[in-house]
Amino acid sequence: MTVRISPLNLSLLEEESALQEKAAEILQVSLNDLRDFRIIKKSLDARRKNRIHFAYAVEFSLPPEREESLLRQPPPSLQVEEVPPKTVQSPPILKSKPRHRPLIVGTGPAGLFAAWKLTQSGLPPLILERGREVSARVKDVNRFWEEGILEDESNVQFGEGGAGTFSDGKLFTRLNDPHISEILEAFVRFGAPPEIQYLQRPHIGTDRLRRVVAAMRRFLQEQGAEFRFQAKLSGLKISKSRLEGAVINGREEVDGSLLFLAPGHSARDTYRMLHRAGVAMEPKPFAMGLRIEHPQRLIDRIQYGPSAGHPCLPPAEYQLTHRTPKGRAVYSFCMCPGGAVIGSSSERGTMVTNGMSYFRRNSPWANSALVVNVGKEDFGGEDALAGLEFQRRWEEKAFQLGGGNFRAPAQAVFDFLEKRDPRPCPETSFRPGVTPARLEECLPRFIVESLREAIPFFDRKMRKFSSKEAMLMGVETRTSSPVRILRRDDYHSLNVPGLLPIGEGSGYAGGIISSALDGMKAAEAALKKWE
Repeated sequence: MTVRISPLNLSLLEEESALQEKAAEILQVSLNDLRDFRIIKKSLDARRKNRIHFAYAVEFSLPPEREESLLRQPPPSLQVEEVPPKTVQSPPILKSKPRHRPLIVGTGPAGLFAAWKLTQSGLPPLILERGREVSARVKDVNRFWEEGILEDESNVQFGEGGAGTFSDGKLFTRLNDPHISEILEAFVRFGAPPEIQYLQRPHIGTDRLRRVVAAMRRFLQEQGAEFRFQAKLSGLKISKSRLEGAVINGREEVDGSLLFLAPGHSARDTYRMLHRAGVAMEPKPFAMGLRIEHPQRLIDRIQYGPSAGHPCLPPAEYQLTHRTPKGRAVYSFCMCPGGAVIGSSSERGTMVTNGMSYFRRNSPWANSALVVNVGKEDFGGEDALAGLEFQRRWEEKAFQLGGGNFRAPAQAVFDFLEKRDPRPCPETSFRPGVTPARLEECLPRFIVESLREAIPFFDRKMRKFSSKEAMLMGVETRTSSPVRILRRDDYHSLNVPGLLPIGEGSGYAGGIISSALDGMKAAEAALKKWE
């Protein structure tokens, strides 16, 4: 039987290689008695800046007599528990198969992990992706950042891997589901570092994530799945309110009675097509605001105090929340330590910001979105696509305010708070550059007022958060989908059986892990029909 103990603490001066020896010392057992020793959880405790340390949960096996003694009388400083044997769930055995292979639209985490689960059960799907393969996509995105040339179907939002491919690659989730360990194991299998399986806030970084996505695609292809790039879903074949196939690029028809729809949160033309086809959907609340950037060394000093700069410490992060007297939630979102602010537009004439970092998080900048919740009552209409149009309206204003060339409008935090005219901007990470502007001109008044109230509050929690070195850039609108495609408990569309809306773009997830989980569970639900 396996035993788990926590917390096992190491100071910044102690090497992780000494962890097993420290456990043996605390438990008063021989080092040889700790068999199959492994780290289950690792987190950083920086609440006391003069006593920053790493806290671990570890698992191991003990001789029966030692284990019984430990469980009966554990050390007072440790939590000790017996770990039941891990059950491995085999793919279902299918008694029958559908006439046509399943279709998947989108190669983000929801689409890829739906394909993973279907392929495991002997139903390799046809996966349709409107954008290009990741290697070509990277070149298109770099050209956009350097030259302002936007490819309509190959950009930060569209292409192999989905929007998460150009992000921090965060794998943190508050969900508790046994599928999550399978997802993380798959990431490691395809090239992610093993530590993502035990870090409290794991991330891959956009550089590693690109390789993982390509490796997973090659594996699925070897197992019989087919990928078609630059294959945009432009219509649905529906007969008697049931799905019978899809239309690709406006001309090619593909038969299929099962289509997993993972379009991503920026597929506005897809939302419109579905709306015209009568697929049930509704507007969905989201959040909107600006992206703030600081020197990383400043955030390190705020969070770590005198320990800032210690080689064992990762670039510091933060998480901030505030609720205004009017009930608006203001919070940091998608914080990227050691990263960069990036242009994320997917339509001409719009300006969208986001954050990104590489695996090493070694940029001199830290950034985060500061966003305010936006409800259906703010959209100015009851139509299912009202939130989408609300997003676009402010993206267009930001584009014009930035000069009309995909430069981001920017303003120093102090100037934004004091309602002053913008001054020349210091150096930022944003490519191709920023334009000094009054950011209140590209946001609704309620968001401007909420941010101006919340930022001083954040500064009280993190002194110098609103320092002279802090810059704001806009606008941040793509925090989540503005639409929810309605579905039943079995994941099928509310009124078009055979269509399974999944992932963040369909309104059912909020990040890489939750999207992958939604795709897997939808595939499992569909497989029950043939099990």
